[in-house]
Amino acid sequence: MTDAVAYSDSRATLRWPRWLLLAGRVVLAGIFGYAAYAKLKQPWMLFAMSVDSFQILPPWGVTFVARTLPWVELILALLLLLGWKLRWTASAVTALLGVFFGVLVHAYMKGLTIDCGCFGPSEKLGPMKLVEDGSMLAVSLGVTIGAFLSSHRGTRRSSEIGAAAEDFSAVR
Repeated sequence: MTDAVAYSDSRATLRWPRWLLLAGRVVLAGIFGYAAYAKLKQPWMLFAMSVDSFQILPPWGVTFVARTLPWVELILALLLLLGWKLRWTASAVTALLGVFFGVLVHAYMKGLTIDCGCFGPSEKLGPMKLVEDGSMLAVSLGVTIGAFLSSHRGTRRSSEIGAAAEDFSAVR
């Protein structure tokens, strides 16, 4: 009876991080999906003006980012929802959010009063935008770490099952 209680307790503790991981995935997918939608519904040149206002990329880079970033965000949103190759998808989302956050901090430190273009036009760069992007980065880091830990935990569990099966066959 004690083993059954310990087993059910361990299953309950393993289930909570999975739900947390799922919630983080859904939140990030929603954010990325909405950001992609907001950029794709407007002419790409409007988003290009926002990208150019950061004064980081050459003209060809601005065009490339303005035309491709919304599609990348949409693909990442779908992959997060599906959970496909989650370790790598979450890592890509975290890297992208890290770049976004770094660019925003750089622009803020330069004193640029610009429209960030994150979720379409008329989003001004300021302390709250930094908090918002920093929070998204923290969630994505949590999802990435959770994805790596849950796959590691699953590998460990399957090897423990294999060892138990070997012990059982040795007894027979």
